[in-house]
Amino acid sequence: MTKRYHNPMQFSSVKRRRVEANFEGGEITSDGGVLLLRETDQKLGLIQAVNRAIQDTRERGRCQHSQIELLRQRIYGLALGYEDLNDHQILRHDGAIQTAVGVLNPLASPSTLHRLEQRHDKQSAVALHEVLVQQFISSFSKAPRELILDFDATHNIVHGEQEGRYFNGFYDEYCFLPLYVFCGQHLLVSYLRPASRGAAHHAPAVLKLLVTALRKAWPKVRIILRADGGFCVPRLLNWCDFAGIGYVIGMASNRKLTAKAGTWRLLSLTGYKASGKPQRHYGEFPYKARTWHQQRRMIVKAEHNHLGDNTRYVVTSLTDSPERIYDELYCARGNMENCIKEQKSLFSERTSCHHWWPNQLRLLLSGFAYVLMHGLRRLALQNTVLEKCQMDTLRLKLLKIGGVVIRNTRRIRVLLSSNFAYQAVFEKAVLSLRSG
Repeated sequence: MTKRYHNPMQFSSVKRRRVEANFEGGEITSDGGVLLLRETDQKLGLIQAVNRAIQDTRERGRCQHSQIELLRQRIYGLALGYEDLNDHQILRHDGAIQTAVGVLNPLASPSTLHRLEQRHDKQSAVALHEVLVQQFISSFSKAPRELILDFDATHNIVHGEQEGRYFNGFYDEYCFLPLYVFCGQHLLVSYLRPASRGAAHHAPAVLKLLVTALRKAWPKVRIILRADGGFCVPRLLNWCDFAGIGYVIGMASNRKLTAKAGTWRLLSLTGYKASGKPQRHYGEFPYKARTWHQQRRMIVKAEHNHLGDNTRYVVTSLTDSPERIYDELYCARGNMENCIKEQKSLFSERTSCHHWWPNQLRLLLSGFAYVLMHGLRRLALQNTVLEKCQMDTLRLKLLKIGGVVIRNTRRIRVLLSSNFAYQAVFEKAVLSLRSG
């Protein structure tokens, strides 16, 4: 990077001493924690797997940067908080990020990273989703007894003429409607869809593919689908019944459900009027919607509080008590909302490419940044003050570290700030990632 010399900037004095500043400090980084991302990546084998899933069609002899270097640069950048390709015009000269990527020279330019996005197609999208699933499977040391798959959709607002954009009346925006699947905090699916589709569109096909892969790895595992009312569609319910998949799915209210739940709703109402305190009662009854071919078990949570009636319904194939099904199983899907928020903190909404498949790649790269950050949290931060922090907090407190990068022919030294507040956590994380 070309050095530029400026006259010192003058600031207000301290104890009669002049305060000056300039930009001549040398190879200093604000992202010293990127080395933790590199070690986490090495531990997971994540970006190696991503690289194998994407075919590199370039002429090798004419390429300055390998594909895996481009992927590391982009995914590490997202984890560090750099959402735009334009950010990499400056980042390409950062010594710490160069070290993490595994190079000594300037990293790729924004235009080179843009060309990486433009090569993406449906075939690589399928292969990259297989990487997500295999990363999930590899995270277990032994076969799990039960897996709960959380399905949900969110919206990515678009402001240009992107391919596949559609005005969605519910969100009152032009947007995409990606489908996410999580198991706990593990990301399994990050699938871009147009907003012209309903929330449950593609869900049966996605579930079938997931179940096939998971049962291949663990033939005896019990699989439960959990989702809100947008996924309560006959095709999905029928396939779950056919494949032996348990389900806990919300359902929108209607007149028949209201009538069947009358006893529990009345109990909550009279209890609230008598005590002035919120009342909640649980019940169940068989129910067959007009589009269903059979009766199913319906759980009702009848609640009344100062805002009025708050009755909710859940259709399930499970045999647990109504209270457990609603409070412990169904309500726990709220954790997925937090996972999606973490995805958005890694710029999953930055789907601003003109063409469809490059936007799908951006969504997946954000997903891999999530897997990387969750891997760091899971593998290196257990029993520390940062073990449960969200990813934007983790980025701020553990990755954004000032440091000096010194390179010679024998070694690379990154001298991190002596005043860094989480030195002990950082050192423990390094030991955890380097062990085994």
